[in-house]
Amino acid sequence: MAEHKPLILVTNDDGITAPGIRTLVELMQQIGSVMVVAPNSPQSGMGHAITIADPLRLYPSEIFGDVPSYECSGTPADCVKLAKHHILKDRTPDLVVSGINHGSNTSISVLYSGTMSAAIEAAIEGIPAIGFSLGDFTRHPDFTHAHEHILTIARTVLERGMQRGTALNVNFPSRAAEPLKGIRICRQANAKWQEVFEERRDPNGRRYFWLAGEFVNFDTHAEDTDEYAVSQNYTSVVPCQYDLTAYGMIDTLKDWKL
Repeated sequence: MAEHKPLILVTNDDGITAPGIRTLVELMQQIGSVMVVAPNSPQSGMGHAITIADPLRLYPSEIFGDVPSYECSGTPADCVKLAKHHILKDRTPDLVVSGINHGSNTSISVLYSGTMSAAIEAAIEGIPAIGFSLGDFTRHPDFTHAHEHILTIARTVLERGMQRGTALNVNFPSRAAEPLKGIRICRQANAKWQEVFEERRDPNGRRYFWLAGEFVNFDTHAEDTDEYAVSQNYTSVVPCQYDLTAYGMIDTLKDWKL
């Protein structure tokens, strides 16, 4: 890899054969030296899971031609860990990009997302990271309208750097008749899934459950959220961190005199 170019690690949660990661690899080649470490199968909804009770498999792949690539049997977080501590060893990536996820990762989805967990894992290691997601759930999503914003955000992070321990959660609306209006810096919307577990029967009559439900946004009147930005045909950018401490609760707990 050329030393004068930034080293960019690309990963995802949809699997190494997904169209979103191919798009991201092609775009990142325009601005740096690229390496890919991605799951060998879809890992959506895995969150920040890591593999501790099963062996991890890692195999070289030629799926991206001359781009050094590996497919991993583990989770997105596993992929970043293996890349940092085993494959690269003496060299730290200048940037980790994850995606492009086939589906939205706005609001509470950031906690469940394998795409964003890969980015957060990089942030834990002190590496600037970005998770890219497209709010399109059709079988053949179109990523082309997001190309310019992906390059702009990635280049800016490489040039300006980021606060240590943070990652960017970037979401694009699905392609519309009009081009994207721009990029908005947002906060995570207060929204969640109202789950319903549908009880079903398999062909042998045995009971099983299927997770369903609907997404409920409690910030419907707020215009500073990722949900609002995407609904208005903007790209949303939310800075995220792995420190989940509720600092405002610390003094309250001290008053409890536990």
